Amino acid sequence: MIEPAAGPLLYSNLRDQVLEVVRQALVSGEIRPGDIYSASALAARLKVSSSPVREAMLTLVNQGLMEPVRNRGYRVVPMSEQDLDEVYEMRLLLELPGTLKAAAQITDADLDRLRGLAGNIETAAAAGDVVRFLEADRNFHLDLLGCGGNRRLVNAVATLRDQTRLYGLENLAERGVLTDSAREHREILLAIADRDTPRLEELVRAHLRHIRADWARVED
Repeated sequence: MIEPAAGPLLYSNLRDQVLEVVRQALVSGEIRPGDIYSASALAARLKVSSSPVREAMLTLVNQGLMEPVRNRGYRVVPMSEQDLDEVYEMRLLLELPGTLKAAAQITDADLDRLRGLAGNIETAAAAGDVVRFLEADRNFHLDLLGCGGNRRLVNAVATLRDQTRLYGLENLAERGVLTDSAREHREILLAIADRDTPRLEELVRAHLRHIRADWARVED
């Protein structure tokens, strides 16, 4: 559980690297709601000191993803249906206008880069790799929002996206959800390239609705 990709973490900013590893473990379901994880145990698995692990876990606490358990460690905050509805509403309020603004300012170079990111999503979907798919999806949408130039908006949406990924998502690939979602990203880019704002708004709304429906069914 929660092993680094290849050997110990040797990056200069260990907190950020530990944060990424733990976040991916949340996505994959390796870290599950209800279980308690100590900073020292995670540090031993990642072959780092406890300090960057504690810092990473406190970051997740501040983002509403984890909660401290006195003298024991940290626990994933479970998401209720109301929580998911609230996150969906917040994402709609932030992500839709943010995407429309970004599309109005986007350059040809931006579009080329985003097409490459969409390709990463399609590759992961074809392989049925949920963790890699969600990471590629996250990169695509945050990069797109970043074209609007509002760093705080990007950070807020990133936190909201992470808060929705606290369930085991392994069965999404079997349902064909990954492949369907991958196609939506190409359609979004076509609408942006065509400067078709009504179509883009329709696609973004539909994309967010689909994601909320998938969250609701993911533990069926």
